[in-house]
Amino acid sequence: MSTLVKAIAKFKGGVKVPHNKNTAENESVLIDSPKMVVIPLQQHIGGPCKPTIKSREVVSVGQVIGDSEAFVSAPIHASVSGKVKGIKPILMSNGQTCDAIHIENDGLNTRVEGQGPISVQTKEELLKAARDSGIVGIGGAGFPLHVKLAVKEETPIDTLVINGAECEPFITSDYRESLEYPERIIAGMQLVMKQLNIAHGVVGIESNKPKGLQILRDRLNELADLDPTIDVMEIPSLYPQGAEKMLVYATTGRKIPPGKLPSEVGCLIMNISTISRLQEYIETGIPLIQKRITVDGNIATPKNVLAPIGTPISEIVKFCGGLIEEPSKVILGGPMMGIAQYSLDLPITKQTNAVTLISETQGLPEESPCIRCGRCVTACPMSLLPVQIERCARNNDLETLKKLNVSACMECGCCAYVCPAGRRLVQSMKQAKLLEREAAK
Repeated sequence: MSTLVKAIAKFKGGVKVPHNKNTAENESVLIDSPKMVVIPLQQHIGGPCKPTIKSREVVSVGQVIGDSEAFVSAPIHASVSGKVKGIKPILMSNGQTCDAIHIENDGLNTRVEGQGPISVQTKEELLKAARDSGIVGIGGAGFPLHVKLAVKEETPIDTLVINGAECEPFITSDYRESLEYPERIIAGMQLVMKQLNIAHGVVGIESNKPKGLQILRDRLNELADLDPTIDVMEIPSLYPQGAEKMLVYATTGRKIPPGKLPSEVGCLIMNISTISRLQEYIETGIPLIQKRITVDGNIATPKNVLAPIGTPISEIVKFCGGLIEEPSKVILGGPMMGIAQYSLDLPITKQTNAVTLISETQGLPEESPCIRCGRCVTACPMSLLPVQIERCARNNDLETLKKLNVSACMECGCCAYVCPAGRRLVQSMKQAKLLEREAAK
């Protein structure tokens, strides 16, 4: 019988952040169909896609409109039906420019022909399905799912770890997945474990989400006679518990060495929404064309919104009743690790799981000189020295930066969060890593 087990280990450092899970009990709602979607051809790490359609062509929902021959890549699909109004570059949230396909929605929701359940009986068929689905990771880089699943035979995996921590403030999109589709999550885990020959599966969910923990455990208990190999684990509610090193440590007690992947310690990590979305593709043949997005903060009606990929942020804000006051920041993602946007006209992408709107009164404090209190050092989950790294970055001291192991920083923001002087430490860490990379060229 599946049991609700406790975390095996607790990581060093981290911070207690306000949860602000205002939308936790808000069921997902489908947004009013946008008149136009803008779908970037670079929504993943690796080779950018090239358009497979032309301007003025009529496309259907789920149709491949961009693809690449590169292994580290993922196809792009039309999220609405309608006419392609143009293929032109846009400036993305990360400051890079890429081509994007602009589709005028005809409102007909015409589906591409041939969609239906996918047969997966082998590892090769699983990898093909993962690629055809267009699924990429939620992280900023957007790691293609089929690449992650292509584990090497010489690196045996014994544990599938499902990340349901969702430790960022405000965001509840993964939590809603656990409440709305628990059977799909479990079925997806069983599929991946079978085809990749993984003996054990564990879902890690923070202790502040008791309903999600209970629902998944109940569903597993109904299947206990068929599959006792999956556990639901209650992990500490501590940011950044959802980071892969912290999650693996909590669920298995294993430590991922610096610069190494979870596979080095026998683990494969997947986000809870990713495993569910893969199973949905297997059952329906519908690729990744929409995302559940938590919209919260400086907004009239916080919601969990199901929106077609390519929907402008402005349409989502309008659907949620509009801004309460002029925002100081519009963030794709959460306030700790999200990326601030320069315009509400930017589209949501495969990696988007939240839009967080911060008002002037919620903004960052004024920066003042460092008082050498050491709080940033205590909070850092990677045991780094942010205050020293900041000084070295400012002085272009590359030799000392290398000794301080700045490349291990995951930019979680714990250091800046606890800093009483309001130092912009995450920006300093990014600058330090950039200096290292440029020096290595």
